[in-house]
Amino acid sequence: MIESFKTGPLDNNVYVIVDQAAASCVVVDPGPQSQHILAALQERGLSIERIVNTHGHWDHVDGNGLFQRASGAPIYRHPLDEQFALFANVAAAMWGFEAEASPPADRPLEEGDVFEFGGHRFTVLHVPGHSPGSVCLYEAGLLIGGDVLFRGSIGRTDIPGGSLPQLLAGIREKLMPLPDETRVLPGHGPETTIGVERRSNPFLGGVS
Repeated sequence: MIESFKTGPLDNNVYVIVDQAAASCVVVDPGPQSQHILAALQERGLSIERIVNTHGHWDHVDGNGLFQRASGAPIYRHPLDEQFALFANVAAAMWGFEAEASPPADRPLEEGDVFEFGGHRFTVLHVPGHSPGSVCLYEAGLLIGGDVLFRGSIGRTDIPGGSLPQLLAGIREKLMPLPDETRVLPGHGPETTIGVERRSNPFLGGVS
């Protein structure tokens, strides 16, 4: 089961993969002001087994320290985004926000890696362009997309480490081959599907 929470000044989506039988969970992209999420998980008696970052931008890693201090859970992140996460406080300040720098990653996330949890079996898709180490987590029918693909939009590329050609190439090569019915759970905004974005996303004209 995957649950969604909203948090922070940029309206981040935080996803929690829950294994009810084991009373445990994985937290994906714990953003700013996530104390209410931690409290909700603790109230339900769910142990936090892993913390996963789809990328290292400050609004997706600000809660890493909070959740790790509470649980001791390892942090998973692509190595190319490590420096973004370690200096998340500096990046946030440049945008007029406050954030906590992330602790170092304990485990790398690389293209093709697979991890299983709570009946889910995710494959890591490395899709750079929004950031060098942006990844999506894919299993049949479902994509946790980070800031790669949104409903009617794509991740920003006018920021350090961004590349529009790289992002569009990654979407074309890694995401567009997925089945139309694949649900996309983005880092911000409402969920969508691969088919809807293939047909109507204005940024993907000619990307099929």
